[in-house]
Amino acid sequence: MSEETRKNVRNTRGKPFAPGNAGRPKGARHRTTLAIEALLEGEAKTLTRKAIDLAKAGDMQALRLCMDRLAPPRKDRSVTFDLPPIETLEDLPKATRALMAAVATGELTPAEAAELGKLVDAHVKAIEVTDLNRRLEALEGMKA
Repeated sequence: MSEETRKNVRNTRGKPFAPGNAGRPKGARHRTTLAIEALLEGEAKTLTRKAIDLAKAGDMQALRLCMDRLAPPRKDRSVTFDLPPIETLEDLPKATRALMAAVATGELTPAEAAELGKLVDAHVKAIEVTDLNRRLEALEGMKA
């Protein structure tokens, strides 16, 4: 494909791959990464022991490295919360009231309540779609 016929020629950095060439396969690693792995091969125990020794000696960077590997920070925690069942749209105020009460008492953080609120919203949308579908089928049944 010539550069004149391509529509995005101004936006393309470097040369695009030739037709049929998808580029680097998924999972393929860069040459630099492979070279570093080859240099470090067989040294994992020694390097780990050195990092632990440095951490014990008070090196804060080594300590942080060790702690990040032993106990990585959690992204989020599992939440145990009794949410009232939502069978119909009339049950929605009970659920949102329970979420607000849990935040007010400190049982849930505002961020956790917001995430649970998204789940409640998705469930409510599913109820609405089911209800609309049922009503549409009833209307179509009346026409026939």
